[in-house]
Amino acid sequence: MKTVSCQIQSLSSLTPHVYKVLLKPSEKIDFIAGQYLNFVMSDEDKRPFSIASSPNSDLIELQIGAFVADSYPMQVIECIKASFDSGEAVTIEIPAGNAQLRTESERPLLLLAGGTGFSYIKSMFEYLSEQNSQRHIMVYWGLREESAVYELEKTIATIAKLPHASFIPVVENINEKSQNPWQGRTGLVHQAAINDIVSFEAYDIYLAGRFEMVGAIRSDFVEHGALLEHMYADAFAYI
Repeated sequence: MKTVSCQIQSLSSLTPHVYKVLLKPSEKIDFIAGQYLNFVMSDEDKRPFSIASSPNSDLIELQIGAFVADSYPMQVIECIKASFDSGEAVTIEIPAGNAQLRTESERPLLLLAGGTGFSYIKSMFEYLSEQNSQRHIMVYWGLREESAVYELEKTIATIAKLPHASFIPVVENINEKSQNPWQGRTGLVHQAAINDIVSFEAYDIYLAGRFEMVGAIRSDFVEHGALLEHMYADAFAYI
């Protein structure tokens, strides 16, 4: 990994609890879609975040979910806010991770994420779109509730550029009293994939989300034909 200084290009809110950070590195960065970086708080405190941008982008995008004040991610957001206000640089270590896109493969792709795990698969489908990939690609994004959805139209437009790709957002809990109730798929996101795909045996599968979620999906997908040697997730190193 390289240690790189970055300026904060922008900090914005995607939802009340999810922040979008754009970093401008001091030098050209090489990474593979699906890798992550470490945000350096101190020499002893380095915090991992998936890279949400394509490797072709001049800026590095992070999508950070911070749901509790003074939480692990909110401390990073506060550090970023302070650096943005002062104009001081932040430090990252990049790249990290072994669950990156296998670019040499021509197998069909299943990209599935829950919540802000979306940043992991976003880097991949943006890169594939730029490459005009001809692979068959299924992209699933699961969210607890409709209010957690962000940049939906942008995602639809990006994936629509791929000739053999489908995007399926899935909301678990529906607010029946909403003035504009969710019109898309509902329930558990991995169950939606199981319902749609006869067998996962042919697929390269990339997963991101809470560790317990990824562990449960791995077991269910193997029962549905998935091959462990073609399943990838950073969480697999910990579960």
